[in-house]
Amino acid sequence: MTAKSENSAAALCMQGTQAEYAGRLEEARDLYRRAWEAARDDFDACVAAHYMARSQDDPAQALRWNEIALARAQAVDDERVQDFYPSLYVNLGRSHELLGHTKQALRYYQLAADFGLNHESGGENRLFSM
Repeated sequence: MTAKSENSAAALCMQGTQAEYAGRLEEARDLYRRAWEAARDDFDACVAAHYMARSQDDPAQALRWNEIALARAQAVDDERVQDFYPSLYVNLGRSHELLGHTKQALRYYQLAADFGLNHESGGENRLFSM
């Protein structure tokens, strides 16, 4: 990797994911924050916000970052983001579900399903299944 690519939002998110899966959660959060700060355009910001959301302990903060990710995705003028929408919608659904916003959760889960993504939340109180 070049020095420029090592600091790109995508590279930082990839490093953050590696740290997250290795159990180094604070390092992952720092890398995701750096990715957000390094974002050069709406696509980079969408991806970085997605990872910021998944690293939050507070469901309200996760929802906030998921909403930012969706807004930045909607600002992208090309096809790069299209395959990302199902994940964005299911994550928004999950955030709303965790906060007890059943109606909003179901709406986002349906949007994810419209893209072909199936989601099952755990347990008997599962909101969505296909």
